[in-house]
Amino acid sequence: MTAGALATAWLRGLGGREHTARWRLFVFPHAGAGASAYRLAAHLPETVEVCTVQLPGRENRLAEPALTSLDDAVAALAPLIADHTDLPYAFFGHSMGALIAFETARRLRALGTRLPDRLFLSSMRAPGLPDRDPRHTLPDDKLLATAEFDGVDPELQELLLPLLRADLTLCETYTHRAEAPLPCGLTVLAGSDDESVDRTELSGWREHTSADFELHLFPGAPHLYVRGAERQLAETITRTFPARG
Repeated sequence: MTAGALATAWLRGLGGREHTARWRLFVFPHAGAGASAYRLAAHLPETVEVCTVQLPGRENRLAEPALTSLDDAVAALAPLIADHTDLPYAFFGHSMGALIAFETARRLRALGTRLPDRLFLSSMRAPGLPDRDPRHTLPDDKLLATAEFDGVDPELQELLLPLLRADLTLCETYTHRAEAPLPCGLTVLAGSDDESVDRTELSGWREHTSADFELHLFPGAPHLYVRGAERQLAETITRTFPARG
């Protein structure tokens, strides 16, 4: 696979707004989700090129084995993103995606690459805090009972279960390593009714930036608030991320 083909396999939407883009937003979806999970591009100006991470094992990469190591995901992603930092850019990561986005930014720093102007990290406790209820070792029936597969056909749920288990393994076997805070500003987001994370766990991200920090809660919203709230999320991002024009 050529370098260009590899990049477009991992980064859906890359080059989609090459004639109008002044900024890029790299999007990192949640556990069990693929690049089509969110519709942010439709609510962002043409000056923002939205590139959504497509990890192996889902959607058009269904035939590939899903990753179970966050380090492996970051090792693959960081060089690809490093090759596309010609424009100012930011990261948005939801839940599992927030951890991958954060560690990818740290890997880019180690590579000496231009860093994101800002990280938007959603619905995930700060690194180093313990998992509340690890799920990746649960039997299938119990794992399925905890899954957020609203509106998904039961047979499809069974097919998605190994992917969900792989993604949970990736998150729950992650070990945080202490490093200097990132020089990127952080905006931490969550639904106010998200029972998987609380304000203290969200506020813990503050120690991971030497720049500014913001915490934004969407009133009355659950853990997967992103689906159906893309417009509000895009507005929140563009208020902070200087992508107007």
